[in-house]
Amino acid sequence: MPGPDGDFLVTFPVARWATAVFRPAPAGRDVRVVPGHKGKSRRVAEAVLAALGETGGGLLELGGDLPEGKGMASSSADLVATVRAVGAAFGRTFTPAQTEAFLRGIEPADGVMYDEIVCFHHRAVRLGSRLGALPPLALVAHDEGGQVDTVAHNRTAKTIGTAERHEYARLLDRLTGAVATGDLPTVGEVATRSAELNDRRRARAGFAELRALCREVDGHGLVLAHSGTLLGVLLDAHDPELDAKTEHIRAGCVPLGGEVSAHRALGLGDDWAPGPPHPVTPATAPAPALTTHRLEI
Repeated sequence: MPGPDGDFLVTFPVARWATAVFRPAPAGRDVRVVPGHKGKSRRVAEAVLAALGETGGGLLELGGDLPEGKGMASSSADLVATVRAVGAAFGRTFTPAQTEAFLRGIEPADGVMYDEIVCFHHRAVRLGSRLGALPPLALVAHDEGGQVDTVAHNRTAKTIGTAERHEYARLLDRLTGAVATGDLPTVGEVATRSAELNDRRRARAGFAELRALCREVDGHGLVLAHSGTLLGVLLDAHDPELDAKTEHIRAGCVPLGGEVSAHRALGLGDDWAPGPPHPVTPATAPAPALTTHRLEI
């Protein structure tokens, strides 16, 4: 959006989670993480322990079903789940704003600490605005393959011009109103336009084919992982023809190669964090999956 610190994304939460379990070791000094390559989660765990005044270490175990490098905010979800798990181990909970503070400086992050759709300043790790929740939606996504390093993507992203910045601001205004009223066609139009703008900078394999498939199944629009490898078609979750439409999209993607996956969006009436956090049971954080709208300036 126009103005300083104008880069933002709008989350599209789906029913897939990262999980974290933290087992304190008061006599230890280090935090050990499993899997071992999750060094950012270790840094966040250490920051939470310091904020709590705890001098010991512990074991942090991360899990879940989020693939890495696909634009599904797996790293952000790991970090948020870590904050919740370490806090839960000591009987503490943290607000979304407090969670942002722990993540700030680690890496650009998505707004997975909020149980609703939000406009989020991912570089600054700061809430822009709350938009609310939508009726149940489904997403059928094509993965073009490979992985995208979010940190590298944000570091090398091309500058967006003034005219496009103003267009993104108008799109955000439209999206905010559409989410508030449950206007799914407008949500789809905004998401599609955002995907089109992004495709000018990083062409996606199968963009034209997915757009045609969206029209063929009367989908609401396209949803793009702007720093990932996924592009999907937005559908009503309770559409009586959902299975048939999903298979039509899946078949239409066969010539593109890659993989097709189906997801359910988190919406009105859903449990956004299944299972209560506890020192020996998982703390969870949902994935925003494909961002419907991203601006980087």
